[in-house]
Amino acid sequence: MKDRLLSVAEVAEYLGTTERFPRRLIAERRIVFVKVGRHVRIPESALESFIAANTVLPVSLTQSALRAVA
Repeated sequence: MKDRLLSVAEVAEYLGTTERFPRRLIAERRIVFVKVGRHVRIPESALESFIAANTVLPVSLTQSALRAVA
């Protein structure tokens, strides 16, 4: 199974950020990356894993918690 390698610019566009953010993730070793010569590429699966690991799910309030808030 082939995994597409994304450039820093492509990752930034996908995340809706500047290129500085994915470069910081790479520098801090917070995301998997591949060096191809002097170029840095991020596997698409690594980007998906990073997003999944940093996704915050909403809090589900129970009936008793709702009564306490009201």
